[in-house]
This record gives sequence, structure tokens and C-alpha cells, in this order.
Amino acid sequence: MLLSQIEQYWTGRAEGYSEVNRHELATGQDQVWFREIQKHLLKEKKLKILDVGTGPGFFAILLAGQGYDVTAVDYTEAMLHQAKQNAGALAARIRFQQMDAQNLEFPDGTFDVVISRNLTWNLENPEKAYAEWMRVLKEGGKLLNFDANWYHHLFDEEKRRRYEEDREKVEALRMEDHYTCTDIDAMEEIARQVPMSRTMRPAWDMQVLKAYAGDQLQADEQVWKRVWDRTEQVNYASTPMFLISAVKRRAAKGQMAISA
Repeated sequence: MLLSQIEQYWTGRAEGYSEVNRHELATGQDQVWFREIQKHLLKEKKLKILDVGTGPGFFAILLAGQGYDVTAVDYTEAMLHQAKQNAGALAARIRFQQMDAQNLEFPDGTFDVVISRNLTWNLENPEKAYAEWMRVLKEGGKLLNFDANWYHHLFDEEKRRRYEEDREKVEALRMEDHYTCTDIDAMEEIARQVPMSRTMRPAWDMQVLKAYAGDQLQADEQVWKRVWDRTEQVNYASTPMFLISAVKRRAAKGQMAISA
């Protein structure tokens, strides 16, 4: 079962991935991210936010530290263990739950905001995941999904060439190669099986989400320039991160949606 294979991989990656999150939290990168996220949130702290695929807890910790009501879910128990450790005293203010992002266990209309980073590409059924995320949003609530065309180079020769150029530049600049920190063979085996590795995004996301958000839907393909540090920009130049923001349609017209 692919889901079990994905869980096993991320269980093995939990400690290493947690180190990346701890680095972000310790170097001020968390505030860079918060300034970006804050552009899309109402200026009040009572928002109920769901962090889907929290991993080692970066978004959950960041948002709980700013006073928001945060629930964080991940399918991998080892990731949730790391997230709780990383949260420290904030762990008591975050509801951590083990859950499949494609089958959420929350009632309809529970959250004001659903946020995610680097998850959608790694799912067996991302279209179902989007349906679930929009289902648990309140009317007028906002989805913020940060992702990239990860591992698209496995299916595209030009992308492969650019990916190899990234590796050469990282070496020339004597930076840490973020890909060598992973079990590349295991990850590529998974990437060949999940549908998003073959799909050019964010065009696909925009098409899927239009049914839920109508024209209150945007793709920001320049967000990587604002949230990635220099090392990330060099490592992932061929796979720039994008942001999908979508406001769930209201049943009644003339009401304000959550927006910047």
C-alpha cells in the first residue's frame, strides 16, 4: 500500500526533517514566513487554523506563538513526536492529532484557515485532499497551500537538466545539498507512484479549486523569492515554490470573505 510506504519513508526522515524546522525557528526564518502568511489573515487572533501535514510542526509552532488557535495533523506518528518536542511550552496550546490529510476527521466548516506546506505533491489522491480541506473550512475561510513541482525532473528531460545544474551549483558554492540528506532512491520510488510528480502545477491546482472558490483563487509563483533563504534558493532553483490561496465560496452573496 502506497500510503504505508510513504509513512515508512517519513518516519525515517522525521529526525532529519525536524532539524531543518529547528533551523528555521532558530534563525529568524520563521518570522519571514509569518510576514508572508499574515498578508492573508484577518488581523485578529481568534482564527481557528488547521495545519495539514504539520511534519515537525513548523507552521503550528509559528502560528500558535502568534496567538492563533491551532490544530495540527500528520499521518506519521514520528513527525508528531518531533513536532511536540519542537513546540516546547507551546505544545500545550496546539492540538496535535494523527490523521490522513485525505480523510480528515473534523466536521464541515470547522476552521477559518487551512494551511499546508510541501504536502500535496506527496499524496496518493490530492484531489480528494483538496475536497476535504475545503469541506472543513468555514464559508469565507481561506486555504493557503505552499508547494512545488517536486520530483517533476523524473519525468521531464529539461527539468532533469536544470535539477543537475542545481546540484552542480550547490557543490561549486560549497553549500549543503538538501537532496543528499535524503534517501534519494526511496523518495524517487515514491515520487514515481504519486500523481503530482507528473503534473505541471499550479495550473492543475487552480483547475481543481475553481469549483470551491470561483474567482477567489490565486497562484503566487514568486513566493519562493520571499520565503526561501539563499541556500534553499540555490538548492531548489529548478523547482520554485508557489502559493495557492483560495477562499471558500459563501452560500449567501454580499458577505465578506477572509482576505488580506
